[in-house]
Amino acid sequence: MSIPVPRQREALTAETRPVTLPDGGLSLLVIEDDPAGSLTVPELLDGVGNRIRVRTARNLTEATRLLTDDVQCILLDLALPGRGPDCADDLDALRQVLRMAPAHAVLALTAEGDAERAAEAVRVGAQDYLFRDELNDRVLTRAIRYAVERKRADLAQRQLTESRLRAQENARLERGLLPTPLLEGSDLRFAARYRPGRSRALLGGDFYDTVRTADGTVHAMIGDVCGHGPDEAALGVALRIAWRTLTFAGLSGDELLGTLQKVLEHERADDEIFATLCTVDIAPDGRSAGICLAGHPSPVAMRRGLPPRLLPYEASGPALGLLPHARWPRRQVELGGQWSLLMYTDGLIEGRV
Repeated sequence: MSIPVPRQREALTAETRPVTLPDGGLSLLVIEDDPAGSLTVPELLDGVGNRIRVRTARNLTEATRLLTDDVQCILLDLALPGRGPDCADDLDALRQVLRMAPAHAVLALTAEGDAERAAEAVRVGAQDYLFRDELNDRVLTRAIRYAVERKRADLAQRQLTESRLRAQENARLERGLLPTPLLEGSDLRFAARYRPGRSRALLGGDFYDTVRTADGTVHAMIGDVCGHGPDEAALGVALRIAWRTLTFAGLSGDELLGTLQKVLEHERADDEIFATLCTVDIAPDGRSAGICLAGHPSPVAMRRGLPPRLLPYEASGPALGLLPHARWPRRQVELGGQWSLLMYTDGLIEGRV
């Protein structure tokens, strides 16, 4: 069972991608239903002197055809009837335009005596409104530029909010995938320091766990999947959960690692992916332990008044996923009375340039 970790970056969809401004300037789509063409749009210039291109549609069907990628703003006459027999209200045409062009700036055009309807149009989703009898080149040019920039800002804020929500959701998910030690009834104390190699991530290819079984034995494990991406993190979680399950089922040593290798072979995304692993099972009296190494650095034992001691590593086996039918011998070591045991991944000791 692989645990997918959502990526923190997603491509923008066409519906939410901000409309970009071409080098040639702005384009305006006017939608008004007067067959005589009583609405006259003056010649318009943008802020740098380029002519604003204007195209006109008489209905929403024609507007759909004329709404190409080079249009940045739509001027909609609110007198235009909605499309379809089930029009909800006199702003239904506006709602249909907003659904048809969610990434475009929309200006609502109405009569001067219809200020309440104009304000309602803005509440529904238009960037601004204009009165028909006040329409001139200065007012319209300013309104177009304002509407386009406001729409771009709104979309950018929306994408930022969605990105933050995704990041928070990913963080909660990754925290939930980190282990909770199960040491109830043991006198041993456990501490972990986990620092993923991926930027802004809580979970990496390293994984660890520790549990106490019914016979009083404390089992600890640390491993490292090669790589630093979300796929490696997901595989590390799968191996950790499999290790805990197999440990509670009574497996240990070579039998446990052989089964973990089968899990890795089925769950990895590429045949070249492997994982190193170190397992330790500490006797109930705490004075001895069994160690299995699968291409992983050996733990360091520390006792008060004595120098740190690297535990034996000569009999280690290969990393999981490298050699079929590999064996991982278990080595018994004496720990003594009071001691501390440091288990780590190679990120702690490998050289950096």
